[in-house]
Formats: sequence, structure tokens, C-alpha cells
Amino acid sequence: MAKKESPSFKDIINDILNGKIAPIYFLMGEEPYFIDLITDTLEKNVLTEEEKDFNMTTIYGADSDIATVINASRRFPMLADKQLIIVKEAQMLSELDKLEFYTKSPSLSTVLVINYKYKKYDTRKKLIKDIQDKGIVFESKKIYEDKVPDFILSYIKPKGYSIDGKAALMLANYIGNNLSRLTGEIDKLIVRLGDNKKITSDIIEGNIGISKEYNNFELLKAIINKDLYKANLICSFFAKDPKNNPFVLTLSVLFSYFSNLMLAYYSKDKSENGLAQELNLRSSYAARDYLIGLKNYRAIKTMEIISLLRSYDAKSKGYEANNISENELLRELIFKITH
Repeated sequence: MAKKESPSFKDIINDILNGKIAPIYFLMGEEPYFIDLITDTLEKNVLTEEEKDFNMTTIYGADSDIATVINASRRFPMLADKQLIIVKEAQMLSELDKLEFYTKSPSLSTVLVINYKYKKYDTRKKLIKDIQDKGIVFESKKIYEDKVPDFILSYIKPKGYSIDGKAALMLANYIGNNLSRLTGEIDKLIVRLGDNKKITSDIIEGNIGISKEYNNFELLKAIINKDLYKANLICSFFAKDPKNNPFVLTLSVLFSYFSNLMLAYYSKDKSENGLAQELNLRSSYAARDYLIGLKNYRAIKTMEIISLLRSYDAKSKGYEANNISENELLRELIFKITH
């Protein structure tokens, strides 16, 4: 028997909006944003506001037990076709496996939503197999750093707004892949835009506090052009505000670029359009940085840089770092990259 394919986030949301509601949702994974959004969509669409008073129950795993969840799920709704049970912090619920006493024969008048955040539940267990057979199992994964600009575009477009490529990169580099924080900042920006429908780097700089001259985007530019003076100026700025300029995010930006630069060496067409297509870039303009990189960094040096980035990632985690600060590690890394 073929394994049942897990639905995508978009499929789950569309089904809920179209009234196709499953009796059980097991939402797990490292990225809480998608778990919260599915749960919020269920809250808005399973019951009317009047029905929620008697038929919506929220249970917190840290303060409850599995028997409470099962008993609540087996109740009948009052003056409504369905009841909604939301279990938050399910990762803190002891003996979660025992939920299978309910999931093997769930109530069709109950919609049970399990929020199991920040980690993955063992999908080999019978509980998951039962839920997959009768409901929805969804793993919410962290998106990769290089996919954050695309996420920003996909989040903004349906709201009727646009954002230029540099602004999207600035946001991605500054906030990273914390989607809850990222969408919160975007929503605040939209409120401040008024009639303006385009988010630019100037708007981001003025409203979020990202420096247009001192950020990972400009640091990468300086390294690509081997402008050591500008790179060290940015390092000095980062040292004053390490919390908002984490070393791990800078490493991610550098690793993404030099990994792509390595791929660029194997591209048959090294024109702007050719590299844009080969590297899956949003525009040929974005390929210009790689054309400069091909001139300033030989293939063997690029391979060495990728190895350096892995090594300094390990050092930032305490491996053979001898208590060197992250900013000192960054300065040392930049010197080795550009020489």
C-alpha cells in the first residue's frame, strides 16, 4: 500500500477555506509560523463567533494531561455541528502516545488540533499513522536563509504591495528566517506606508533601523570587490550591535554567495542572463555580483573559501576558538577570504 503523501501548507489552508475540514490536525516542526497560521485559519473557519462560546476549547500541554484532551475531544458539541479543541504546547504533554486511544476512532463532530512546536514527533509511531489515515499530519520546516527573500515577496504580493530586490535582501539579512518576527516587521511597515505601495531600502532603513551602508548585503559587496577598508568599517559597526548582526547570519550570506559562485564556474553560459538562469536568480541584474566574483576569485580560491566558512562556523560554536569574539572571527575570516 502506497504511503499517503503529506499535504502542503497551501493545500491545507485552501482545504480549510473551502470547508474541507479534517477531524484531526497534527502540526509539528521547528517553524512555529506555519503551525500558528493553520491553527488561526481553523479558528476562523470551523465555528462562528456565536458557536465558539460553548464549542471551542484551548488546552495547554504544560498544565494538562492526555486524559483531559481525550475526554474533551469525545464530548458532543452544543448547539453546533462541530466543536474545536486546540492543544497548544503539545510537546510538553506527557504520554502523548496514549492519544492513539482516541485517534483510532475519532469523533466526526470534533476538530482536534495538536500544536507540537519546535521539534519533530517520531513519525514511525502508530499515533502518527492513525492520524495520517484519518486526518492531517504536517511538518513545519524552517526555510533556508537563501529562500527568505522569495518568502518576503510571496507574503507581500497578495496584500497589494511590492518590494525591490535590495530591500528584500536587507530584510532577509537583518532578520533571518524567523518568519514570525519577519512578517511582524513587514506588517508594521505596511501600516506606515499609507498610499505608497512599494517597500524600498530607504523605507526599511528609516523604519526598522537597518543601516543602508552597514549590513550583510553591503559587507558581501565589499568582499566581492575585495574592498577590505569598507569590509572592516562594517565589521566595526557590527561589533557595536552584535545582537542585531549575528555572526551566524553573516556566515549564511557568505556561504550562499560563494556556493553559487562555485556553480557559476561550471555554467556554460557566463553572461548575465546565462548565470541568472543557471543560479535561479530573480533577475540578470543580480548576476553582476557573480561576474565580478569570477574575476576576483579563482575557482580554487572559491573552494578554499567555502572550506574556510565551514571552519569558522565550527569556531563560532566553540571548536578551537580559544574564546575569540565573533567580531574578531569575522575580521580574521574576511582577511583570509580577500587574500
